[in-house]
Amino acid sequence: IQPNMATMLGFIATDARISQANLQECLTETVEQSFNRITVDGDTSTNDACVLMASGKSSLPELIAGSDVMLQFQLAIQEACKYLAEAIIRDGEGATKLIKIKVQQAVSDAEAVEVAKTIAHSPLVKTAFFASDPNWGRILAAVGRSGVDGLDVNKISIYLGDVCIVDK
Repeated sequence: IQPNMATMLGFIATDARISQANLQECLTETVEQSFNRITVDGDTSTNDACVLMASGKSSLPELIAGSDVMLQFQLAIQEACKYLAEAIIRDGEGATKLIKIKVQQAVSDAEAVEVAKTIAHSPLVKTAFFASDPNWGRILAAVGRSGVDGLDVNKISIYLGDVCIVDK
């Protein structure tokens, strides 16, 4: 299991009154921030889908893009999908830990994702976490090999939870 929702079927239903375009935009953004950001073994499959269905049966007004109510709806869908994505990780074959990688102060979201993916896919980093060994050298090596241009490994801090194990 890894990004691109590999080997996953997700079905989310609501009674909200919302246009197909707004529903699709909500789903696309949500999937990118949840299911497409997980990995267990790095393998992908062609058997994946995520469907967000709206019956329109709610007695509440239609959700309008940019409105506060639409934002609340999007946050609720995101919360549900992040919960489901974490459940997939916890249920992954051979999974013994749930590790969340947070990259801050990257130049762009794309660079942050690339660094995080390189760390998450590193067999040496996985081995260190499996052994409960806070081997910061393996994490830093993965960051360095992420391919992000202009990355200065001398300006990196690494935290495990709230504990700083490398301070720039």
